[in-house]
Amino acid sequence: MSPFVVADGRNFRLRRMDPDGSTHLPLKKEDAPALLSKTVERIAALQERLYAHDRWGVLLIFQAMDAAGKDSVIKHVLSGVNPQGCQVSSFKVPSSEELGHDFLWRTTARLPERGRIGVFNRSYYEEVLVVRVHPELLEHQRLPASLVTPRLWKERYEDIVGFERHLARSGFVIRKFFLNVSQDEQRRRFLKRLDEPDKRWKFSPGDVKERARWHDYMSAYEEMIRRTSAPHAPWIVVPADRKWYAHQVVASALEEALAGLDLQIPKPRAGERRELDRARRSLATSSSRGSSPSRPSRGSSSAS
Repeated sequence: MSPFVVADGRNFRLRRMDPDGSTHLPLKKEDAPALLSKTVERIAALQERLYAHDRWGVLLIFQAMDAAGKDSVIKHVLSGVNPQGCQVSSFKVPSSEELGHDFLWRTTARLPERGRIGVFNRSYYEEVLVVRVHPELLEHQRLPASLVTPRLWKERYEDIVGFERHLARSGFVIRKFFLNVSQDEQRRRFLKRLDEPDKRWKFSPGDVKERARWHDYMSAYEEMIRRTSAPHAPWIVVPADRKWYAHQVVASALEEALAGLDLQIPKPRAGERRELDRARRSLATSSSRGSSPSRPSRGSSSAS
C-alpha cells in the first residue's frame, strides 16, 4: 500500500499520483476478481473479530470528484461484511438544521460504534472542498462576520486534525480515501451515463458546472491532503481510472488496517467459563424425547 498512502502531507503533490495506477503497482485485470474475492473474505473474518472484540471502531472516509466510483468501491469492498457490523452514511447538501450547527455536527452524530466499520460517503471534508471552491456557500452557514477571515480554511484544517486525533485516542482507526480520477475518464463516464438510459438518473447538469472548476478542485484536494494527513489518519490516494484496480487498493488498505489491530476472539474469564460449563451440562442432560414441547403462556416474554 505504500505507493498510495500519505501519512505526512508536507511534500505531497497530486500531480505525482497516477490515476491509472500502473506506474505504482502493476496489477492485471484478469487476476483482479480472484484477488479481490480473497481480500474481501479476509476482511469479513477480521470484521467478525472486530465486532466480537467490541473495543475498536473503524471509520472509512471517501472523497472524490463526481463519477470517480465511490458507490462502486463501497459496494464491492464491503459486499462480504456482515451488515450488522457496518454503517454507511452519505452526506449530500446540508439541511437547514445541519447548517444551524458547526460543520462537524452532522457527521459526528453518524460516527460508528465500537466494534463496527463506519463508512462516510463524503464527509466534513466537503467544508474545505466544495465550500472552498464556492465560498459564497459560507453565507448559508450564518457564521459571525468577524470569523470569516483569510484564516478560515487553515482553522478548519486544524479543527479536522484535532477531531481525528481525538477519535484515534478514543480507539477509532481512521482511513481516508481520495479516489483520484482523471478529467478524461470523468468525461467518458459522464457520456456513458447520458448514453445509457438506465444510468441517466446518476447524471445532473450541475456535474458539468462543477467539472468546469476542475483545477480549483484539484488545488483544494491537494491542500486538503497536505494539511490533514497524519500517521493515525492517513490519506490513501486511490488510482480510480480503472474501477477494478480502485476496488483492490481500497480493499487491501482496509484489510491492512484491520489486521494491524491484531484482534482475537475474546476468551471467557474464569467466572464466565463456569457459567458456560453449567449451561453445557444443562443442555447435555436435557432431552425432549418422549415429551411434548412446552408452550409459553400468553404474555410470556420468552423469545427464540
